[in-house]
Amino acid sequence: MNKKKGITPRTVSSFKDFACVLPALLFLVVFTYYPIVELIRISFTDWNLLNAEYKYVGFKNWNWLFFGTGLKYLLNSLKVTALYSIGELSITLIGGMIFALVFNRMSKSFSIMRAIVFMPKYIAMSSAAVVFLWIYNKDGGILNFVLQSIGLSKVDWLGNRHTALLSVLILTGWRSVGYGMMIYLAAMMGISRDYYEAASLDGASAIQRFWKITLPMLSPTTLFLFVTTFLSSMKVFQSVDILTSGGPYRSTEVFVYNIYRYAMEDFRMDRASVMALFFFVILLIVTVSTMKVSNGKVTYDS
Repeated sequence: MNKKKGITPRTVSSFKDFACVLPALLFLVVFTYYPIVELIRISFTDWNLLNAEYKYVGFKNWNWLFFGTGLKYLLNSLKVTALYSIGELSITLIGGMIFALVFNRMSKSFSIMRAIVFMPKYIAMSSAAVVFLWIYNKDGGILNFVLQSIGLSKVDWLGNRHTALLSVLILTGWRSVGYGMMIYLAAMMGISRDYYEAASLDGASAIQRFWKITLPMLSPTTLFLFVTTFLSSMKVFQSVDILTSGGPYRSTEVFVYNIYRYAMEDFRMDRASVMALFFFVILLIVTVSTMKVSNGKVTYDS
């Protein structure tokens, strides 16, 4: 004869543990997983915000993106986003490393200089972009004023397709290089001085100590900065929206701004959803690939 078991203390404890994570789980379902499912559903419709009704059209939007007129703009936005990401990664990683090496001194003057370099990170991108709009102004901007004062001709920084993306990157670098510097500085302080003392006794130069000790020991920090900076650079929007609005001639139309254009200017939610899903897949593949490739090359010894 089977004997029914009552509610044990272990069952109550398990239920309490589940109840603790339930709010976070509900938050993820409502604000993350449900929108993704809706995005997939919308990608198979012809939803135009100007029309009250829409219907399912199968893979028509996907065919438009990869084999129709959308392919040209897809490739352009991919190229612009890739160039921007390479620029921001170079500024944050290389520039941050250089500043960290220069300011790796525990003195009051160096602390002040570190604060000055890091301070732009606290300024909102919208506010910084408005200031840079004035700096880049073709007729009354301070940058062209300086160029003319030394005998050079003025440049249409935001109206020229060859300088527009560079102008956006200068703003980005001004804000991000200090962040990279502080992350690298924090990691450098965790490296034991015994390594450097032993290398010095063996006659290693400063450059050799950097390549053989500092750089390998900073590999986890570099991986962290690479992944986070890559993700943020791929999702850049606000600076492009304020400075150039994707122009001139789509030379600064990054991927997210392209999605915004389809959704909020053309009112084609179906095409915007297809672009967004493809963008999500790209981010997922690149991030996972980066973690896989770098897994055996990262040194976690302290």
